[in-house]
Amino acid sequence: MKHRTTAGLAAVALASIALTGCASGDADGSGNAAASSSTGNVCEVTAAAEPSPAPSPSEEDVKAVDAIEVSGPVGKEPKVTFKAPLEVTTPTSRVVDEGTGEELAEGAQVTINYVVIAGKDGSTSGSTWETKKPESFTLGDPQYDLLNDRLIGQKVGTRLLMASTAMDQTIQVTMVEVTEAKEIPTRAEGTEVAPKEGLPTVELADNGQPTVTIPKSYEEPTELVVQPLIEGDGAEVTKDQTVTVQYAGCLLDGTSFDSSWSRGTPTSFPLSGVIPGWTNGIAGQKVGSQVLLVVPADQGYGEQENGAIPANSTLVFVVDILEAKAA
Repeated sequence: MKHRTTAGLAAVALASIALTGCASGDADGSGNAAASSSTGNVCEVTAAAEPSPAPSPSEEDVKAVDAIEVSGPVGKEPKVTFKAPLEVTTPTSRVVDEGTGEELAEGAQVTINYVVIAGKDGSTSGSTWETKKPESFTLGDPQYDLLNDRLIGQKVGTRLLMASTAMDQTIQVTMVEVTEAKEIPTRAEGTEVAPKEGLPTVELADNGQPTVTIPKSYEEPTELVVQPLIEGDGAEVTKDQTVTVQYAGCLLDGTSFDSSWSRGTPTSFPLSGVIPGWTNGIAGQKVGSQVLLVVPADQGYGEQENGAIPANSTLVFVVDILEAKAA
């Protein structure tokens, strides 16, 4: 569930995927030395910020959530009933059923089913049981701050009930069941690939976090540039899959506009829901690989300004492909 004021997991907005590409680096973290600032524009990832503490629920909030009734067996969509309208002043939750599987730790990729119910009238506004499309995310991803602290330390099979304020400022009730948890790598691992001359260069920190340098003489490409920097040994990614990645995105002037490294955890999204440069550049690569993408504007955001990304911008991404699975 992304953000404290999410409209429900079914309506979670993806991070701004402008995914920039950077060139070369060692799998052992040493990397090719990035060009100095005198010979290029250096794009450095901002360090992850500490999350701000959430306010504590009031006694009335706790009573309201305790009064919600949940029926039905684990593994099936539950029936959730309450006296409407339901009101809470801050996100409030309770564990309905404790799991019996593997303990959930920060950094693990968890898969959940959930149903979202409107607090004003008890109507269902979204259900992964109905769509048969469970959602996966990395525990610790700030975009899922409503779930992280509530699930870390629980076990697979846990059913969590929560009432919170949606993005449209209405109250929603969400019932979440954790169906799976698995450990995934935090960075690309494989065989280093020597990039073509003249591309942006990439230097990796010990933890794999990239710094990208765009040569001052670099000319904007008219076609998508896809340069593997590390080749993994996993399966090839297809356009219809959901990928879990670490990535950094830069403008040609060295501005860092988006980065999973800045959020502290990998992120997941379907390749069918991002800019064409990502869909076309990541599909066909192997899981475990690191790829530099240089995305011309017509495969990025085109003439549309997007946050810190000006209109008609060429985007550079360094992408570590950690996992791919059916969307």
